[in-house]
Amino acid sequence: MQWTQTYDPVGGVLLSALVASFPIVLLLFLLAFAHMRAHWAALIGLLSALLVAIFVFQMPVTLALASAGYGAAFGLLPIGWIVVTAIFIYEISVYTGQFDVLRRTIAGLSDDKRIQALLIAFCFGAFIEGAAGFGTPVAISAAMMIGLGFRPLQAACLALIGNTAPVAYGALGTPLITLEKVTGLPLDLLSQMVGRQLPLFSLLVPFWLIWAMVGFRKMWQVWPACLTAGASFGLVQFAVSNFHGPWLVDVAGAAVSILALVVLLYFWKPAKDPSDASETSQERDLKDARPTRTESMKSLLPWFVLSLFVFVWGLPAVKAALSRTSMTVEVPLLHNAVIRDQPVVDAPKAEEAKFKLDWLAATGTALLLAGLTSGKLIGLSFGELARIFFRTIRRTAISLVTIMAMLALGFTTKFSGLDATMGLAMASTGWLFPFFSPMLGWLGVALTGSDTSSNVLFGNLQQITAERLGFSPVLAAASNSSGGVMGKMIDAQSIVVASVATGEEGQEGTILRYVFFHSLALAILVGLLVLAQAYLVPRMIPTLP
Repeated sequence: MQWTQTYDPVGGVLLSALVASFPIVLLLFLLAFAHMRAHWAALIGLLSALLVAIFVFQMPVTLALASAGYGAAFGLLPIGWIVVTAIFIYEISVYTGQFDVLRRTIAGLSDDKRIQALLIAFCFGAFIEGAAGFGTPVAISAAMMIGLGFRPLQAACLALIGNTAPVAYGALGTPLITLEKVTGLPLDLLSQMVGRQLPLFSLLVPFWLIWAMVGFRKMWQVWPACLTAGASFGLVQFAVSNFHGPWLVDVAGAAVSILALVVLLYFWKPAKDPSDASETSQERDLKDARPTRTESMKSLLPWFVLSLFVFVWGLPAVKAALSRTSMTVEVPLLHNAVIRDQPVVDAPKAEEAKFKLDWLAATGTALLLAGLTSGKLIGLSFGELARIFFRTIRRTAISLVTIMAMLALGFTTKFSGLDATMGLAMASTGWLFPFFSPMLGWLGVALTGSDTSSNVLFGNLQQITAERLGFSPVLAAASNSSGGVMGKMIDAQSIVVASVATGEEGQEGTILRYVFFHSLALAILVGLLVLAQAYLVPRMIPTLP
């Protein structure tokens, strides 16, 4: 049985888009204002998406349920697998006492929490994003910040804000590599275009991060550190993306940014703010118990091993070799049963639904092996490692349900055509389309939790609409990815990962309320930049051969 999507079921694109957005609006309301636990909010949101898909968009029940099941399976692997194994490494570090040594090591670089936030949430988070992506940097950065004395909710929110500018080049350039496959546009031009947008935000985000943390006045007290972290990352991001490609942009930028910030701290120290004159007992303890160099290196071992494994796992040759053992299964009832039609695509196209069981090549497997390796190097037995692992599974069980429900909602939205209906409403904005182009990417990431998935959903629509309206398809497609990075901090998947990593399950609504303004404001700024590139500085746009 095949079914063709309809994009205007109630008469009028805007009205249909409002109906299509109902499940998402309901989900956000339940999380942010009704203070409902995330797993219940996700399940109710999923139910509402199924009802809208079936009764308004006339999607067959079997296809709707199959799409939800497909999303739930994807939520478990690879996303849930990454969450479990990332928390596993954190639990090993805590169990062995190495996390306490690590926080004292980082405090030795600077006891100023603003500098610590830059080092971890922005610099180190960008490195992990470049190597692994898919929620890993949020989990690890938030956990590390708690170890340094940040409040759990504060750590979760700052980790989300810090994990923005690197996302388009995350997981060794996966979002842009996928965008090339969807649109057929040259990968080098897409990489260059994004590399002429995001470096400006790489410069801005460190300032924004510290402003969100302590306010403008205290942010300005550490402007040299913000400038050093942002400018060094942004310059490398521009150079690598424009002259090499998308693969090593984040890894190289983060490495240079960390090094530049460490060098700065040898010559400059932030002045102690008078209002913070009194030290906390935790800060005094950190000063009084500075670890030796050997202790510091041992505490960094799990994170060195993690970085090595995820970097190697992300190399194309290694990923290709490991993927040979994978198994791809066509989703029963769903594969090629849903037809996308004009104007979303040039010609009717059947939607593939293939679930890839890819245990070895999955980033979560790299994290598991990194945890086992570092645990043995530290001195744990396999029995201790097994107990820590199963304790981690018990801790994350409810969150796994939440992630599965969130992804089920996202996949139902995709296969029922709700996403395309909302996209068409934004694409009908005429001369303002360059502004709304990145906003569409922002919506896509907020819905799916992934810049890669957002590019799959809307990349082709961006290209088609731009060509019909007379804009550069490279600008529109790249802007989908650039705008999408700002939606990363409000997508349900990232918020759940942050809440699990910080032990704040049940506080997802509080986290969402905190970061929503920052996400929307930064997305609007991306829209204004793209609008300026389209009309004022079109020379910034690389031209198709």
